[in-house]
Amino acid sequence: MDENKKETLEINGKVKSPSVPKSPTKSLGVDEDADCVPELHSPCRHVKDGNDEKSFQRNFIGRLSGRKKKGKTSIKDKASKMDESKKETETLETNETMESPSKPGSPVKSLKDENVDCVSELSSPPQKDENENEGKGPQQGLMRRISKHFSMKNFQKKESNFAGDAADSSLDNENGDPIRREPLSVMQIYELIEKRQLLEAFANIMGLEDELLAEKDVKKYEDSPKEYFRKARDVDLLYTSVSKMITSIVEESLDRPSIDVLKSLGTLIDEEEKAHAGAKATEPPEPDGLGTARQWRELWKEAVTESVRGRVLKVPVPLRDDNSSWLAIHLGYLRKCIGEDLLKIKGSVKKCYPDNYKVCDVYVESFHGAISSHLQSILQQSLEFNELYAVLDWVAHIYLGELFLGHPELKPEVKLENLPPLLPTEVWNKLKNDYLNSTKGKIKCCLDNILKLERIQMWEREEEPEDLQDTYCSSLSFDIQTLIGEHTMASGKISKSLEASTLEISIKELKEFIPRFGKAFLEWGKVKDHPLFLPYLVSYINTFHNLRMGLQSKFNINCPELNKILTDLTQSCKNNFLNKLKPKTQPMFKKILTEALIVNSGTMDCAIMTILSIIKQFSQHLQHLDQPSNQDFINEVHRYVVKEYITEAIKPRRMRRRKQEELSQKMNQEATMIHETFTELGSDAAWLAPAIPYIANIIGERKKQKIKDQVKDMWENYPDVRKEHIAAILSLCGLWRHKRQSILQQLSRPKDREEMGHDRELFAMIEAPTIVSCF
Repeated sequence: MDENKKETLEINGKVKSPSVPKSPTKSLGVDEDADCVPELHSPCRHVKDGNDEKSFQRNFIGRLSGRKKKGKTSIKDKASKMDESKKETETLETNETMESPSKPGSPVKSLKDENVDCVSELSSPPQKDENENEGKGPQQGLMRRISKHFSMKNFQKKESNFAGDAADSSLDNENGDPIRREPLSVMQIYELIEKRQLLEAFANIMGLEDELLAEKDVKKYEDSPKEYFRKARDVDLLYTSVSKMITSIVEESLDRPSIDVLKSLGTLIDEEEKAHAGAKATEPPEPDGLGTARQWRELWKEAVTESVRGRVLKVPVPLRDDNSSWLAIHLGYLRKCIGEDLLKIKGSVKKCYPDNYKVCDVYVESFHGAISSHLQSILQQSLEFNELYAVLDWVAHIYLGELFLGHPELKPEVKLENLPPLLPTEVWNKLKNDYLNSTKGKIKCCLDNILKLERIQMWEREEEPEDLQDTYCSSLSFDIQTLIGEHTMASGKISKSLEASTLEISIKELKEFIPRFGKAFLEWGKVKDHPLFLPYLVSYINTFHNLRMGLQSKFNINCPELNKILTDLTQSCKNNFLNKLKPKTQPMFKKILTEALIVNSGTMDCAIMTILSIIKQFSQHLQHLDQPSNQDFINEVHRYVVKEYITEAIKPRRMRRRKQEELSQKMNQEATMIHETFTELGSDAAWLAPAIPYIANIIGERKKQKIKDQVKDMWENYPDVRKEHIAAILSLCGLWRHKRQSILQQLSRPKDREEMGHDRELFAMIEAPTIVSCF
């Protein structure tokens, strides 16, 4: 055979022309294993780019041949070289029949006896025909290998396979029995895998696998174990290429679904399971799992899981710094994208697989797990109030709702009852706790803003309070109830327990806010005696009363602590009202009932009338108070006037009998004026009416027994009156000391008598004067 001739092998338009070395220096028996093709270490992959695919094929063939490429023949030159190829075929077929054993006793093989163009055989050093160079074993082996792998007959067989003439892996003989065809070469099988003709590729891989295991059983490779391992590795690499292609198809099934490819994928997995159903692991196991099941169904599930995870991670995420609602927007994108995928899975992908694959269940479980992991990674960040609520609301309502997994078009394939909670219990509880802590800070911040807004818009701008139906009012109550209502309602959409916790937090923050607000307002009133202080005070009293009633009716809140805080604030407002009143009335009280004023009754009348006039002026703002606050305030002012009057009336003074009678008469008259004035203002404190007349009658009475009766009545009607008060009153009557003592000794109260409430106190608020008497 001419050594300068080149044999041509065309693969995908590329023609390899390996040359035969003229003077091989290695013998088949010694150096054959050393010159074999390097193992295919890198698994086949699906090549998307055309250049990458061609480059991969060139490398693949280079690794198969183990020799340097010295020339190329393009597809366009193929027709012109057919004649030369035929001549080479005749020469090669002649050499094929020549016996060139590498070892003594080795069997003689012809082209018809060859089962497959194996990679390992192709990679071995070539041998020359012994007729051309007698006595040179390596040359003989070289010629036999060249004739076996690069004969035109083999080439034509490959051409026929690529053209689709060998689409089936078996034929029928005359008796109708199936005849197993010889498997294709490794490169041809690889081409089928690249073309996604996986069923045909698998049939040929099985042929190679069965043949290799059969040859191993007859101990063909007992003396050349490396050759066996090389061929086993070739089979494993082909299986790996199919595995890679399965993964690639699954990854593309939701973007570029091919119905035929997906259908063949399900059939392929079933066929592999059937083919290896009875496979048993060998001891020791075959290299790279040869002859064992490939677990492609599990591979398919893993591919689905990875594909789904990638799709979840590809959902757009807005920049956090650019949009405060970035997380809510991202969750909206997630719902839309995954929802479309699920509809596509039910509508088309599911139909491509057998029912036992449960495609919808596998995809839904994979999406469920991927979304859960994705949300947990998001929750690792420090999220703000609205971001935490967005996750809570999405998990509690959107995820299982009709806009997502509960979509009517996904039923009945998507079974929500089979899904575990989207977030683990500990993660869900932590999310709720973080939300509650954030809610606490949010509510406190909003309440502080309410106070700040009230200070700026009302106190600093000096805007008059709104008069609604003759009642001063403020937006404070409405703002607070709206704030609590919004947070409570939002939390209630997630869970009842979260609603209760949010309401509890709201009340706790409100209990801290109300005293803080009252203190800020009263301090503002102290700085400047502003004419709007009283209207503001009235409006805030109305506001807090309305707040108390609103919390009870809307939120069913009856918190004793909160009620006490509101009551204390209302009392503080009353005290401040009286503090504003005292500087204007105290000078007038000091002028009444003095000896100089008693002489000029007109002046005395003028003093009490001035006091009542001031009271009326101040109390006009109280007319804009809601009930019962209006009456409570008027009653308080009424008690204040009576208390101050009695304080001045029981001060020690010496008077003649005639002056005592005049003083008694004037006190009764002024008591009547006070009672009528406050009744007109709306006071219903009738229990205050007898207080001044009792004192007036005791001072003006001459008979001791009647004095005793008046003292007894006063003692019984006013439980808080003390003997010191009675003693001061009796001293105004001019009674001797021993007579006063005898009257006081008759006064006593049961020890078990219940103490009176603060609203009925009078004399307890009056300091008894010190009486100095020498007789």
